[in-house]
Amino acid sequence: MAAKPANPFRGKLIDERRELPDLPGVYMFHDADDRVIYVGKATSVKKRVSSHFSAPEGKAVEMIATVERIECVVTRDPAEALFTEQQFIRQYRPRFNVLMRDDKTYPFIAISTDEQYPRVFFTREKHQRGRKYFGPYSDARRARELVELLGKVFQYRTCEGSKPGRASGNPCLDYFIKRCQAPCVDYISREDYAANIDRIAAFLTGRFNDVLGELDERMRDAAARREYEEAALYRNRIAAVRRSIDRNRLDSAALGMVDLVAVALDGVDANAQVFQVRDGVLADRQSFHLTNEGERDASEVTEEFLVQYYTSGGAVPPEVIVAREFVGASKVVDALAQMLGERRGAKVTLRSAERGEKRRMFELARRNAMLALQRERSRRERGKRSRREGLENLRSALGLEAPPVRIECFDISNLGPTNVVASMVVFRDGNPRKSDYRRFKVRELDGQDDFAAMGEVLGRRMSAYLHQKEVSPHDDAHDDSFASLPGLIVIDGGKGQLSSALRELKQFRDEGVTVISLAKREEEIFLPGRKHPLVLDRDDPALKILQRIRDEAHRFAITFHRERRDKALTESVFDDLPGVGAARKGLLMRHFGSPEAVLAASRDELESVPGLPAKVGRQIFHHVNRSR
Repeated sequence: MAAKPANPFRGKLIDERRELPDLPGVYMFHDADDRVIYVGKATSVKKRVSSHFSAPEGKAVEMIATVERIECVVTRDPAEALFTEQQFIRQYRPRFNVLMRDDKTYPFIAISTDEQYPRVFFTREKHQRGRKYFGPYSDARRARELVELLGKVFQYRTCEGSKPGRASGNPCLDYFIKRCQAPCVDYISREDYAANIDRIAAFLTGRFNDVLGELDERMRDAAARREYEEAALYRNRIAAVRRSIDRNRLDSAALGMVDLVAVALDGVDANAQVFQVRDGVLADRQSFHLTNEGERDASEVTEEFLVQYYTSGGAVPPEVIVAREFVGASKVVDALAQMLGERRGAKVTLRSAERGEKRRMFELARRNAMLALQRERSRRERGKRSRREGLENLRSALGLEAPPVRIECFDISNLGPTNVVASMVVFRDGNPRKSDYRRFKVRELDGQDDFAAMGEVLGRRMSAYLHQKEVSPHDDAHDDSFASLPGLIVIDGGKGQLSSALRELKQFRDEGVTVISLAKREEEIFLPGRKHPLVLDRDDPALKILQRIRDEAHRFAITFHRERRDKALTESVFDDLPGVGAARKGLLMRHFGSPEAVLAASRDELESVPGLPAKVGRQIFHHVNRSR
């Protein structure tokens, strides 16, 4: 009988592991660069960490081999450990955890509860205080359609700012087309407006029957008072809500309020489907693609997804249906139910469905998860084929010896002679490599000269490459992006920009780097030594790659330019305001949204900014108006 191979990790970090507490908490694995690569939680941190090192298999071997330091945080109980774990996962985005892809960009519907007359709006912003969020939604179009429906039915204000209305003091067009009830001119009381917002919140949390019942009662009351125009308004609102509900009405209303959550796995990819049933209505179907770099099993993926989803703003129903395997295998079901109950403010049941309509709906969610993974795989394969074809066509069109693996593109952004900036974006194998993107402030330009600006930036790129040749890859000063030799450099512009580039990149060209420019108007490609530009077919995959990297460079440059311009404007506007330092600058910007809005604010608005003393608000108002 063959001897069992020795475990090479048994003695690793043994002293650190012995010092870990035998208590509930969260632990973090750090690598040699002190990056957090995994966050976990446990009823006993000591025992759970020990189990990682005792018999790792598959991807866990790679993770444990990378661990150089262990950190832990003790919590009151397993439920608090679950919540704390997700806070750290959001903060560090660890490689070996299950992650909702690009979760920072998932859309939400928000209500500005910190304003006297709250607004309802579509947003992708990070959660802010004074906002109530509903979501996340996996489909931005669906979220926007829902905001549109809410505007037609409940007629909330859409004007910007903490107070409704505009300078003229007259209601805007929204009032006349029945999209707003004009709180700016007191056509609706603050109490009635607040009741409308409460109905919106009830609708977004799935209490459809409550909303319909109240609207019906108001319609009948208006009819009894012979206010027939008001009664017709409520009748139309009821009809719009019912049309929205009936499109998704299920055969059985006995389902009540429940979420059905199914997960499917495919290597390092996973998909989670959330079917939200509210008052017997399939209110929404969400599809989330997950990154499962550690190739964790379905129970672990389900567990981590549930916590991420419900702690990021998802409304918690009284019942959540999950796979039978998860309920039977997971040791944290009770802690998870407790955590969800605390968020809901009432008991939450986490269980599997064995029969009936709930079982049928869960199986439908599971099939949708598997289909979503298949579609994602097919989409990636199509994308790979298209990129390979595009790079091969690019090699042929430009006369290169091999398809360009690394492509760099440079763009200049300015609005006049100030705050001139440039971007360098990198594509590798036809895909964006955002960790290699770089930004430049143009320093030596006197006036507005795009050719000179491009020359300066490319000269600095060339100098950085030569400098990195002398820096060890293990040195802190090493920059992998600047140290890399590109196969192709693309300049956004025409012949002039290309000429500036060629003067600065002679050494790159001596090492075999091809330099071209792409002019946007006719999508002409200018090459060194060729009198006439190269024009590719509009559907050529090679042109599509060049357009994509050029557009990405343009976006990246404009974003940097706006940051610089806004910072300069903020500093110039706020530096002389009495009683305003760095913290209050941020406070004013968060509240008003822009320096212009601060300057236009009334005395009452400035005095009522949360966190800003009323005295300072008055001083700001008098200073601004005296300056004017």
